[in-house]
Amino acid sequence: MKRIVICAVLAAAALIGCQRETGPDPLKLTGKIFVFNYRLAYATYMITLNKTEPVPDGSVVVARFENPAGGEPLTLTRKLFPKLDKVVLESPDVTCVRKERPYAVTIEVKGPDGATLQKLQTTVTSNVDQNVLPGKPLVVGPAYDKNPEVFRDGLAPTQFDMAACPA
Repeated sequence: MKRIVICAVLAAAALIGCQRETGPDPLKLTGKIFVFNYRLAYATYMITLNKTEPVPDGSVVVARFENPAGGEPLTLTRKLFPKLDKVVLESPDVTCVRKERPYAVTIEVKGPDGATLQKLQTTVTSNVDQNVLPGKPLVVGPAYDKNPEVFRDGLAPTQFDMAACPA
C-alpha cells in the first residue's frame, strides 16, 4: 500500500511539472486612439491596458508603433509596477497620420530575465487626417504663451498654416 501511495505522489508531481508555467496573459487591451494636441501641434498613439494578472518585479512592456511617415517603427519601453493596475503607453510624436488607415502596434510584456510573457498585436485607426493640426504650435513655454511665430504682434493670423506631410 505504501508503495502505491509513493507511486501516486510521484505521478502527480510529474503531471504538475507538465502544466503551462506562464499562466494567463497579464495585460488586457482596453483602449487605443490617436491623440491630436491642437495647441502644441502634435499627434501621438495612446494605448491603455489593464493588468489582469501579477507580473514579476522588474518586468517591462515594449511597444512598437508603425511610423505613419514611413521608416522604422517607433519604440517605447516602460517599466511595469506591481501595484499599478493600469498601463498607459503614449508613443513619441508622429506625423503623416491618414484618416481611416490602420496602423500596426505590437506590445510585448517581458519578464526581468527578458523572456516574453505576452505579445499583443493590434491596429489603431484615426477618424481624421493629421492636416487638421496647425503647422506650428499655437503656444510655447510652461505658461502656454502665444507662439510669436504664429501670433505676429500678438494678433491671430487670418488663416493658420496647417500641418502637412513631407512628400
